[in-house]
Amino acid sequence: MSESVSAHRERPTTRTTAPHASSVSPQTSETGKEGQLSTRRKLSPLEVSAISIGFMGPVMAMSLNGIGVSGLVGKGVPFTFVVSFIGTLLVAYAFIRLTRYVTHAGSVYALAGVTLGPRAGFFGGFALLGTYLFFAACIAGACAVFFEAMLSELGLHLPAGTWIVVPIIVAVFVALLNIRESAVTARTLLAIGFVGIIAMLILSVVIVTRVGSGSAPVTTGVDLSTLLPGSASLTAVMTASVFGFLSWAGFESGTSLAEETNDPKRTVPKALLLAVVIAGAIYTFVMFAQTIGYGTDATGIEKFSGAASTLTELSATYIGSWYAVLISVIAFFVAFASLLSSTAAASRLLFALARDGFGPTVFARTNARTGVPTIAVLSVVVLTVVLAAALAAIGATAVDVYYWYATIATLCMVVAYAMTSVGIIKYAITSGTRIPAWEVIVPVLGLAFLVWVYAVQIIGQEAPYTWFPWIAGAWCLFGLIIVIAQPRLADRIGERLTQEDLE
Repeated sequence: MSESVSAHRERPTTRTTAPHASSVSPQTSETGKEGQLSTRRKLSPLEVSAISIGFMGPVMAMSLNGIGVSGLVGKGVPFTFVVSFIGTLLVAYAFIRLTRYVTHAGSVYALAGVTLGPRAGFFGGFALLGTYLFFAACIAGACAVFFEAMLSELGLHLPAGTWIVVPIIVAVFVALLNIRESAVTARTLLAIGFVGIIAMLILSVVIVTRVGSGSAPVTTGVDLSTLLPGSASLTAVMTASVFGFLSWAGFESGTSLAEETNDPKRTVPKALLLAVVIAGAIYTFVMFAQTIGYGTDATGIEKFSGAASTLTELSATYIGSWYAVLISVIAFFVAFASLLSSTAAASRLLFALARDGFGPTVFARTNARTGVPTIAVLSVVVLTVVLAAALAAIGATAVDVYYWYATIATLCMVVAYAMTSVGIIKYAITSGTRIPAWEVIVPVLGLAFLVWVYAVQIIGQEAPYTWFPWIAGAWCLFGLIIVIAQPRLADRIGERLTQEDLE
């Protein structure tokens, strides 16, 4: 479960265009500037990628997301993640292509707005805001889950029913980091993400080496057939690919820093592609290592699909209990980094909406020194804790918070991503555009994949998961009602989100 904007001084001159800060006259106030994001040191592609990778939380994804996949496709987990990787690339195409022409802190809000019109842009942006907020709450729950797992590895336990204290304390540190310059956030995410990825890769290399040398506690060897379709049905693979796809959720969050980067129309597309590809390569290799680490026979598949946290279990088996403790500690900090990224993304999107006339104008103000929308940041962090606490108040566990809000966020995310895919399709078939019409097949396939993801999330579910499509639908419908009921809001958005950047 992303947003920011290049200051107008950095941008080439255009006649109007709202997707940048230059189209809005900054207004100073006691809080700071209104309508302009800035940073003293512009971000690099690697730092923007760090926001996206931080949101995805690779260690969290690799600890949990392969479990459900294994239960559906057996030893075909690595192949399924390759399919998910392809599906993610198809969806990411629209973002990578359009951010070459649009610089805006609003992500889907701007990308759909300049291609489909202001009402569609607001609808997509509002769906994405729901994605970021619910994902932030979900990750707040994950922080508690991984903190409890970390304590468990150390032989300690939290008192029953007190898990909500963890998100509250974590939120304080998230707020303190996020109100500093965006470069600080990016560097923090880069450092945590790098440590987490290295730890996973070390474990994976050890597993492959031991299995290949015959010194592993399994006898099925380095089974390369796991990278092929195998005996799993196409339906099973495609259904399981949805779980894999969720590992990339939030890949577009780096677009939130578009207005805070050097040469954003080159930096942001490159950063998004880098984030998706790096994650794809790592995920496939780590899942391959996990699959052969458990063993590819019936016993190994059963252990994989029944695991609580694959990385900690395999760490204890292949390296030692001390490494399992280390992985659990890293997993907690990765969850923290993901919360840091998701709240940064949500605050930038809230800033972009407020700047164009939706919501209190105080959200559009930035700190004069850091260029960060401080009030938007603090509001998002507080709301995240409130959402987590609301479920805690009715007796939900931290695991419930993680899965319940993740499902709602995913449903909102599919709607937001679909709006961008539809936007690029319309743009590609418009005469005189820079994108060849034949490329439309890519977002069409991406849109089909998103429809499948949505269907899997709602078909055959049981309570409380049957409630979540209604909650996500109500959120998106509320956004649609707002923009239809307030034509002046659409007019204000339209004044800024022009087609100028796409010409």
